[in-house]
Parts: sequence; C-alpha cells; structure tokens
Amino acid sequence: MASLDTFGAKSELRVGDASYEIFTIDKVEGHDRLPYSLKILLENLLRTEDGANIKADHIRALGGWDSSADPSVEIQFTPARVLMQDFTGVPCVVDLATMREAVKELGGDATKVNPLAPAELVIDHSVIADLFGREDAFARNVELEYQRNRERYQFLRWGQTAFNEFKVVPPGTGIVHQVNIEYLARTIMERNGQAYPDTVVGTDSHTTMVNGLGVLGWGVGGIEAEAAMLGQPVSMLIPRVVGFKLSGEMPAGTTATDLVLTITEMLREHGVVSKFVEFYGPGVSAVPLANRATIGNMSPEYGSTCAIFPIDGETIKYLQLTGRSDEQVALVEAYAKRQGLWLDPQAEPDYSERLELDLSTIVPSLAGPKRPQDRVPLNSAKPMFRDALTNYVQATGHADEASEESFPASDSPANAISDDSDKPHKFESAAKGANGRPSKPTRVTDEDGVEFELDHGAVVIAAITSCTNTSNPQVMIGAALLAKNAVDRGLTRKPWVKTTLAPGSKVVMDYYDRAGLTPYLDKLGFNLVGYGCTTCIGNSGPLPEAISAAINAEDLTAVSVLSGNRNFEGRINPDVKMNYLASPPLVVAYALAGTMDLDITSEPLGTGSDGQPVYLNDIWPSAKEVDDVIASAIGASGFSSAYSDVFAGDERWQSLPTPEGETFDWADDSTYVRKPPYFEGMAAQPSPVEDIAGARVLAKLGDSVTTDHISPASSIKTDSPAGKYLAEHGVPRHEFNSYGSRRGNHEVMIRGTFANIRLRNQLVPGVEGGFTVNHLTGDQTTIYDASVAYQEAGIPLVILAGKEYGSGSSRDWAAKGTMLLGVRAVIAESYERIHRSNLIGMGVLPLQFPPKTNAESLGLTGTETFTITGVTALNDGADIPSTVKVRTDTGVEFDADVRIDTPGEADYYRHGGILQFVLRKMLHS
Repeated sequence: MASLDTFGAKSELRVGDASYEIFTIDKVEGHDRLPYSLKILLENLLRTEDGANIKADHIRALGGWDSSADPSVEIQFTPARVLMQDFTGVPCVVDLATMREAVKELGGDATKVNPLAPAELVIDHSVIADLFGREDAFARNVELEYQRNRERYQFLRWGQTAFNEFKVVPPGTGIVHQVNIEYLARTIMERNGQAYPDTVVGTDSHTTMVNGLGVLGWGVGGIEAEAAMLGQPVSMLIPRVVGFKLSGEMPAGTTATDLVLTITEMLREHGVVSKFVEFYGPGVSAVPLANRATIGNMSPEYGSTCAIFPIDGETIKYLQLTGRSDEQVALVEAYAKRQGLWLDPQAEPDYSERLELDLSTIVPSLAGPKRPQDRVPLNSAKPMFRDALTNYVQATGHADEASEESFPASDSPANAISDDSDKPHKFESAAKGANGRPSKPTRVTDEDGVEFELDHGAVVIAAITSCTNTSNPQVMIGAALLAKNAVDRGLTRKPWVKTTLAPGSKVVMDYYDRAGLTPYLDKLGFNLVGYGCTTCIGNSGPLPEAISAAINAEDLTAVSVLSGNRNFEGRINPDVKMNYLASPPLVVAYALAGTMDLDITSEPLGTGSDGQPVYLNDIWPSAKEVDDVIASAIGASGFSSAYSDVFAGDERWQSLPTPEGETFDWADDSTYVRKPPYFEGMAAQPSPVEDIAGARVLAKLGDSVTTDHISPASSIKTDSPAGKYLAEHGVPRHEFNSYGSRRGNHEVMIRGTFANIRLRNQLVPGVEGGFTVNHLTGDQTTIYDASVAYQEAGIPLVILAGKEYGSGSSRDWAAKGTMLLGVRAVIAESYERIHRSNLIGMGVLPLQFPPKTNAESLGLTGTETFTITGVTALNDGADIPSTVKVRTDTGVEFDADVRIDTPGEADYYRHGGILQFVLRKMLHS
C-alpha cells in the first residue's frame, strides 16, 4: 500500500545513473535531535503511513519524542525483512503450513499465507561436534547432520518452493548472524524503486549482531516473526534510548571480546531491558566494524532491544571488503548522508540516559561461570574460579576420604604435567577443598591409551564457536597466530580437552588457508568441525566416554571455555557445570593449560620443547602481526567466492527429494515434523476472554530463569518424557538427536518444556530437572506428566517466578510449550522483553507481582489454588486493565500488574494468540 504521505516527505534520490523514491525525515519537526535508531523508525512510519495502523499522529509523536518520559506511545514498526535460523525457523514454516490448511478449512485462499517481505533462513543450528581433533571431523559431522535431519531439510526445501520471498541457506555454509552481516544485510534496501533503511526482525535473539552494520533489528519470537512475514507490523512502544559514548582506543593485548564483556557488565548493571542502546562519540570511529558487530551481538546478554552503531566510513569499508557491489555501496553512503544517518562524532543527540566508556581502560577478561554479565578479569580468573567452585562441590565430600587433603599446597605447581611419554599425564588442582571437601583426583585412560588425572576445574571443552567472535578477523587471526606460536614452542593441548573449531562462515577457513595457519590449529586439535553454532547452543557433542564416565562417577566440576555468547547452566554440555566465555585466543590458551585453576597471566601454560616454561605472554601475537596477516590474507575475493551461489547448496542438499504442492503432505509416522494443534476447532470469530478459576501451580521458580531453563534444548535423555515418546515411536537411542532438531514436532517439544537438567522447581526442593508435585495426588512426577493429569481434570495452571523471568534467547518454544502444558498465566517479579511478548503471542497472560513483593513475601508456597478475576475487562475493547485480582484458597489476595503493554498485544490475547489474530484478519480481508 502506498503511503498517505501526510508530511510531503516523498522525494527522489539520485545515485550515479540510478534514481530512487525515498521519504525524507526532515519534513517532520524534531527529527534533527533524534537518536540514529529513532530516525530509522521515523522513516519507517513515513513510508508505511496508511491512516489505520500508522497515522500522522504516530509520526508527530515520534518527532516530538520526550527522551525523559517512560514509554507510553504505541507505534507499528514494519521490518524490511525477516531472518531465521533452522531451529526456530522450522516451527515457523510448520506454523505457516498449518495456517494454509486452517485458512482453506475456513473457506479462504490458502495462498494468502505467504511472506510479503523477504524471509531468509540459514541452517546453522543442526550440526553437532560429534567428531573432533581429526582431519575428517568436518566431513563426518556433516554426514551425520544430514542423516539426522533429512526430514527437516526436505520440509524446508518444500517451503522454499511453496512460499514466495522465502529463501534457505543450506547446511555447511555458516552461522546465521555472520552470514547476515557478510552477505544478506543490505544496510540500505532497494526494492520496487524505493530506497529505505534495512531493518530486520529475527527468530534468534542475536539478530542484533547486524546493529554493528547500522541496521536496526532485534530478535523476536518465532510467532511474532511469522506475523511479520505475513505483513503484520510489530507493535511496540516508542522506547527509551540509552546513549553510550565511546572515547579513546583499546590497549595492546586486549580484544573485542574483552570490550564486549565489559560493556555487557556495565549495561546489565545500569539496566537497559526493553531500551534501545546506541553508540556515539569520537571513539566510535576507532571501533572496527567486526568489533561493532560483536558488541551488537551481545545485546540480549545485557537485555536491551538493540545496540546500534550509526553508518560511517568504517561501514563503507566493510561493505567493500565483503564484496558488496559498487552500486550498493554508493547507495548506502548517499542515502545515509541525505537522511542524517551518517555518523557525526561530535553530535550529542537527545538520549534518555547516558553512559560513557574510555576504551583505554579495557583489560583482558572472561565471563562466567554461568552468566555472560559476570565478567572475570583474566588476572583474577584463578581465585574467582576457586570462590565459585564452592557453589558446585558438596561440602560433605567422599565418606571414605573425609579427612584426607589431596590438594597440594597453594605454592605447588598448579598443573604438573609429566613430559615423559611413559608416565601418566597428571592434573593436580592447586585449590583447597571447597567447603572443606577434599579433592579426589580421578585416573583416566583415554581411547588412545593416554593416562592422566582429572579433578575439579579441568577444562574438558575448548571451543572456538559462535558468530559473536568467529565473525571477527582480529580475534580469529589472533587465535591462529597464538596456536602457531604455541606449536613452534612445542606445546600441545592437554589430552582431556575436547577442542573444536566452528567458524561462522567459509571465509574464515579461506583466510586461514591463505595465511598458512590452518596446520597449526590442526596440530592443537582445533580441526574444523562444522560451519554452525555447535558448542554455543549445546551442540558440543559427547565428551570422550572415559572422560564423561570419570566426571559423573566422581561428580567432578568440569569446565568449558568457549568463544560464545551464552554460558547458562546446562546449556553447553550435560557433563560440564562451569562455563566461561572467552576470546578465541584465550580458548586456545586454556586448551593448552587444561585447567581453570591456573593463573595464565603469570603461571606457565606448559613446558616447551627446549625444557623451558612457556607463558602466555611468550606466545601472544602482537597487534602488528595480526594486522599484517589480515592485510595479506583477507580481501573481497574471499567473500565473493564464499557467497557466489549461497542458496544452491552442495550435492547432498541438491539431491534431497523435494515435496510439492501449496499445502504440505504431513507424514503420520514422522517424529520430526508434525501438524501442531494451534488452529484445531478455531472459529472465524474469537471466543470471549474468561477469568481463571481453580488454577494450580505447575512450577514455582526463582530469579533469572532463562528461556534455556524453560524451552527444550540440548540432548534428549532416554528416561525423559520426550525420550520415552521417541522410543515408543520406534526411534533408537542413537537417533534421538537434540530437542532443537525436533522443534517441528510439538509432541517432543511439549515433553521437553521445563525439563532442563538444572531447573530448580521450589515445589520439589533439592531436586534438579523437570519435576514437580502433582497436587491431585501429592506425588512427585515430571512436569509433563503432571500437566497431562491436570488437563484431563480440566484444571488450569499457573507459573510463579522471580526476577528477569524468561531472559536469554528468543525461544518461541518457551512460550509454545508453556501454553501446550495448560498454563494460563505466569506471575513473575519481572520479565525479559521477548519472552513476555511471546507468552502473549501464545495466549498466556503475563502478570507481575506488586512492586517490592514476590511469592515469598506474600507467603505463597505453590500449593495453593488460584483464582484470577478482572481478566474479562480485556473483552470490552476499552483501556487495558492495569491490574487483575489474584486470590488463593489460603486467604492471600493481591493486585497483579497486567503486562499486556500495548493495544496490539491486547488484540493478540483476545484472539488466543498472534497467529489466530493474523489468520482471522486474512479471512476478513
């Protein structure tokens, strides 16, 4: 639909021989003082003004934005495109396929269910690092990936042919966010004769990585992304914008990872949930584009909606480096300068809040052992690890050695490794027993016959993984040069460390090969295992059997070190309790050290071939070394070659049989892709909203419960409800695959919701995992089995939770699974933005405890029966009620805040979910 253009903003932009229609924001009063991100939103409203969803008053409100006010004005943002990865993308396509059938059954045209804007899906979450440390690791892992995911891939190939504007980047190409910044992102879109800012919503929370390229975008739930694909604008309040001023330059020896962990700590402490963060100031020009992308990528870790950098000369250099056409680069520069989107280092736009960082103060850092915002200065990593260890090691110790102290004194060698090949490699932790518990070093013989001893703190996974850092040539070249220097000095990785290299795109291996650095990484066991997220999302693959057995037999607290963005409990590997985020060079360093119980800034990593100790400073490459390799090995030709035919795929992809037809032919025996029940029995008009009566508590949870705790993730255990379901359907254990790979099957996913091995449900104190109490019988059972019993009895369910409920990735199944378990409402102290929105999108009511109260202060134990009244006020179309009344059978009564924040969200809730709303809108259009 053409814009009403109330403000006369339509204009023409000529770039070389080309001419584009644009909408200039200078026609709106107040545009010049707006932050960069709000200027992009302003253009979006001008271009999409239709008099209904987007009105002139919305545009005036944005132009007159009060930076000091709390968000209150709702606008409708229309993203230019939608980006998906396969774990979240498969259920999106499943839902679209199901919607086609629902529209047809209600007498509509099935082909109306079709993306109206470009939608691109990158298959990057399916490869698992099963094999590592060998030449054929990549080939074998890809082969296993295709064996496990054949059904899913055939389904996606059907979607690529059935839906317009839907493209799939096949497996083995790269990680979605790295592919996005290196190829898919336009920065300025050109479409149907118009030029306008590239904007995007993605089904992965780290969509914000593209913010580093000046592209406004963020992660949304899969259901919200589906609605955007179908032309539904994203409902949002004009946000507060935090200005983050950068000055100075980073010191030698620090990396982008150190910078981003510092920023994460600062912004999480400041509080930026649901806010935009925007970087400005004279220091921005000194931040390379790859570092900007790293900072943007971590936006979900500090909780902001986005974390964006303006367009400037560094943006142009990156677009040229990555092989964008001369015409595209010229358009980006001309458009940005015409619209006032080009960086002015001296400008001071209006901001709601301000922070400042002198880049010269950055120091080498890690983050862990379980949250990205818990920064650990590298020189304090050893003592902070020891302090944290007390939370993981039982105080009682082993009954047979309760008085034995087997830790050496603190001045003993922290990592005594025998260099004699006929003697066992021995790891001896220098830490004193946590809470008085003595260590019990465990002797292990691996499959190669190498003997060593494991103890608490052993680094058993060292993974260079995740778009966060693998998109950054500085840290990737730094890691490879450190590996070369280590090999030259005669160092090797410790035999208990699983070492993996999973770059974000083929470009990385291209410049490694050009620089002659690949053999050195291979010698340390960092062989290519795949182009995918792998360890960062829990696809680390199994540890060697002997190491896994030793860890579990002695309940050892093993460690992973990874260059990822998430290190939540239970995420990386079921055998690993402590997880640290680190730059790629430090990942290599810890593979050499083999333990967290070592100060790698002052103690030797090992003994060189000359018999002398080798320290980190001895092998750390200089900035000049890194820059010289980048200059000689990285160029536009490498990017152009890697992306020359990106949607074609290899022979495996092309040889997959592709189903045909406008609707999908569901296979009754499929355990990967099944038709979900969301639209079963759906009427053309929604039923009235009802109050909630007689509800029981399915789970009572504490603070910082992440979507990783809620949504099914990682491997599927044999004795879990999901494992039993697969076994009942004839799937052998070795073919269970991961929850992520089975997201297209709601029967598996509902059984894995709230089943995280580290979940702590306070209804079953002292028990970890997906368990609860069935209040109908008083028995402890799985959350899934309790849900089945409640639903058979017609009893609605609620969840009680603490602060920051639903933080982490934008996992739509955290909301879908919650709804399918029969949960009608969640009552929490506070929410992270995406999960709250997703709950509404699935028809679940998000409520918030009154200020300065929580379940404990109100005396709630989770054994009560709940009645929630006042919900029916949402029916009359008036203002959204600010509170509803919550009562229990034990006499507790309070007014809970209703966290339906916009009229658009209220519409979604009235219809039972966002997809139902969109589907009915299609029927009546």
